[in-house]
Amino acid sequence: MKIHETYIKRCLELAQKGLGTTYPNPLVGSVIVYDGKIIGEGWHKKAGEAHAEVHAIQAVKDKRLLSDATIYVSLEPCSHYGKTPPCSDLIIDQGIPNVVIGTIDPFSKVAGRGVKKLQDAGINVTVGVLEAECARLNKRFFTFHNKKRPYIILKWAESKEGCIAPLTKEIKEPIWISNAFSRQLAHKWRSEEQAILVGTQTVRDDNPSLTVRDWTGNHPIRIVLDKNNSISKESYIFDTLAKTLLITKDDFSFDDNLALKMAHFLYEKEIQSVIIEGGRQTLQTFIDAGIWDEARVFIGDKVLQEGIKAPKLEISPEKKRHIVNDELLIFFNHD
Repeated sequence: MKIHETYIKRCLELAQKGLGTTYPNPLVGSVIVYDGKIIGEGWHKKAGEAHAEVHAIQAVKDKRLLSDATIYVSLEPCSHYGKTPPCSDLIIDQGIPNVVIGTIDPFSKVAGRGVKKLQDAGINVTVGVLEAECARLNKRFFTFHNKKRPYIILKWAESKEGCIAPLTKEIKEPIWISNAFSRQLAHKWRSEEQAILVGTQTVRDDNPSLTVRDWTGNHPIRIVLDKNNSISKESYIFDTLAKTLLITKDDFSFDDNLALKMAHFLYEKEIQSVIIEGGRQTLQTFIDAGIWDEARVFIGDKVLQEGIKAPKLEISPEKKRHIVNDELLIFFNHD
């Protein structure tokens, strides 16, 4: 089993390379081993393109070795026709006798069917190697299919005295509380998630672009809550750099259960993950409803004489790290 874990760890390393580019597909890595050596490896890079198993098999120079090899994959090979043919069929066709799988795919069109197809073909299948780690890597994909909502990340920066913004502003642009390195990290996070969400007041106060400016990667879909459709069409969120979804009272009532309605709305739009960078009211709405998975909070060394209090979490952070003079706290919602 330890040998299996070594190769599944490599699958996880490979799969991680696809973070931010595979939506709506999961992150998947695969390696092929012959006589104790990796002879091919690959990962899923983009929806509609070849899956990890395909890349791994294509990387094998001597295909004759496949008949005595083991293919490792972090997530169950697909068994249905989507934008690409089933990977389980490819494994069978290539005559690979052994398959080791990290975890079962929760997607209803797979969900054990890939394993059954392989076993019915006489292939030796091992399932559940580093299962928790494999599921954690695909926390967005698993949350989407199991909870029928996106994986929700809350993010904000607060001053030393616990304020998220000044009470009044003379200029329509952000007042930076965190340092440049923290802001670059936040832009990296944006590139990893499928969407970013803010409320009306954030757009009015800061006129943000909500794009990946300090990092290289895909811009997230911009989700803006604008109940009365009052945001100026000259705002940066309406530029052509990224797609914007404006949510108004025509989409649903803003009065009750906003977080739940929003989560369902994003699920219907097939959005697997969203990072919420809205103001205090938007963030606290999701916190109070318990509809969130992770919170990332920067504590800067800036002091605001008068400010809007930061959202309140009633749990302790599970991770802490310093980014120069900022402190980053990471919280997880286990409910």
